[in-house]
Amino acid sequence: MPVFRHSSTLPYPVSEVFDWHTRAGALQRLTPPWEDVRLIRATGGIEDGARVELSMKKGPIDLTWEVEHVDYEKDVQFRDVQRKGPFEKWVHTHRFAPDGAGGTHMEDEVEWEPPLGAAGELFAGPIVERDLERSFAFRHRRLAHDLDLHVRFQAVPRLTVAITGAGGLIGSALSALLTTGGHRVVPMVRSRSRAVDGAVFWDPRSGEVDTQGLSGVDAVVHLAGEPINGVRWTRAKKAAIRDSRVEGTRVLSEAIAGMHDVKSLVMASAVGFYGGRKDEILTESSSRGKGFLADVCAAWEAAPKRAEGAGVRVVKIRNGLVLSPAGGALPVMLTAFKSGMAGRVGNGRQYVPWIDLDDCVGIFYHALMNPAMKGILNGTGPNPVTNATFTDILGRVLNRPTIVPLPKLAVRAMLGEMGDELLLQGQRAKPSATLAAGYTFRYEDLEQSLRHQLGRVR
Repeated sequence: MPVFRHSSTLPYPVSEVFDWHTRAGALQRLTPPWEDVRLIRATGGIEDGARVELSMKKGPIDLTWEVEHVDYEKDVQFRDVQRKGPFEKWVHTHRFAPDGAGGTHMEDEVEWEPPLGAAGELFAGPIVERDLERSFAFRHRRLAHDLDLHVRFQAVPRLTVAITGAGGLIGSALSALLTTGGHRVVPMVRSRSRAVDGAVFWDPRSGEVDTQGLSGVDAVVHLAGEPINGVRWTRAKKAAIRDSRVEGTRVLSEAIAGMHDVKSLVMASAVGFYGGRKDEILTESSSRGKGFLADVCAAWEAAPKRAEGAGVRVVKIRNGLVLSPAGGALPVMLTAFKSGMAGRVGNGRQYVPWIDLDDCVGIFYHALMNPAMKGILNGTGPNPVTNATFTDILGRVLNRPTIVPLPKLAVRAMLGEMGDELLLQGQRAKPSATLAAGYTFRYEDLEQSLRHQLGRVR
């Protein structure tokens, strides 16, 4: 029976590393973003008898995987044993031991047996071993990143954080990150039927916010907004983009201003604030640009004035292109790049202000934990690249050619104003204030980020 092992050493005590695994959000943080996995149900934590049922998709095949936790020993180990799933046998042992220098030696051991015995091992063995190596290398990298953040702010009292857009790409990752740090997350939802199990109802269209449900909340993270990509910008679409951001923020700000518990509002904005500025270096102190998105972002950032006037600390994070195969623009790119039908867009000289998802949520976490931070932060990596360079690097990571360009005229014909502002214009945005505030980027290099997110680290 094949046995796979992956280990690493972390500079933190065993108790801290083990406790991270016991908290809500750990499973989501450990799930590689390129895997199509959905949690169906979970009962208990990681103690003996607790179970997790997952829905998985591998190519055209839909799978259900159910595991039970056994052999729990605090600060030593726990095991996941498959009770239903694609393997004949699957036993995953998580081991933790002091490294002799105050840190933790952590080892994952997987004993697995495919269906069809020796024949199954012969054909599936190399594929399973490769997938396990990719997955566990990712898990250990992300765990190290999360522990770095949590330990840095371990002296800060644990917070209760309400989040709008908690089900989106950034919101779901931030929620999981917060809960693994021992913080409590309160999702804010726009459907009364979903306002259960601790979720709080709000409706930006009617101006209604359940302030009673927000009682005891220390901070609010505001991420909700109409998607800006995917379809042409009609008049109705542009109104939805603007109103969802501006009116939603205003409604939330007015509700927070009348409360005593909420001390901080950390909200999303976008680098679209700067407009298309060619190769001009743009920092948080740069002026507003021109165009629809610049106008929306300016009104968006002005909307929380009631909260600011009431003494609430407000941080506005101008996000760039957030990189993750779990959502956003990258999955769309991957479809074209993997087919070999991709290349530079327009002349390729426009800058792409990218940021790794782990750094994106890291900045939001940093802003929540640091009471001295306020004002504007650029949520972009420190090294933006041109579209041509981005194209070459993604092609290299995927080992695919990038020889099919998308001409400017075709972009404008297919996508109109949306294509012009999102694809043909760019922002050479630098996170100067973010760095000055003490945030340390995990992924400063684009290729490093893409390899991390796609599980293609050399």
